[in-house]
Amino acid sequence: FIKQKRIQGTLYFLQRCFKSMIHRFNFNNIIMKKILFLIKVLVVCSLVTTNASAKQSNHLKEGIKLFKKDELEKSKIFFERDIVFNPKSEISYLYLAKISNKKNNEDEEEMNLNNVLLINPQNDEAIYMLTILKIKQSDYNQAKDLIDKFALVCKSLCSKKDEIQKKLKRLTPQNEKDNN
Repeated sequence: FIKQKRIQGTLYFLQRCFKSMIHRFNFNNIIMKKILFLIKVLVVCSLVTTNASAKQSNHLKEGIKLFKKDELEKSKIFFERDIVFNPKSEISYLYLAKISNKKNNEDEEEMNLNNVLLINPQNDEAIYMLTILKIKQSDYNQAKDLIDKFALVCKSLCSKKDEIQKKLKRLTPQNEKDNN
């Protein structure tokens, strides 16, 4: 309600300014009406966009809060809502992958991690999680490629590099060990 009053006040102010300009500069009335209409549309669009982004961030914040309380089902709903408002929300996809990991749903986890990497190929946490998943699935070649990529982009999880190298060595095929 308060926002509506502000919008109305802003639009009323703009109308008065343009009406005074029309009289002062003797502009064509039709042109000024078109300009005023365009300004109204821009003001309304900017307010709608601001409101939608606020809702989106609220869904993300609420989802993270519920995830930390280990309420996985409720947090999953909030992350999915956030993705509806912002399909490029890598954080929501990452948390959905973490939820799938906790539920041991490898297919969904892999899908969400791949979505994160589509949005941001430099996301080291997603690369790390996908590497661990590929090692768990015994996919040696893809795990090795992901470890190489992880070494290039790691920022916050560089300390985990040795851990995934050790896990990969346990997975290394016998003929690969003989060649080294």
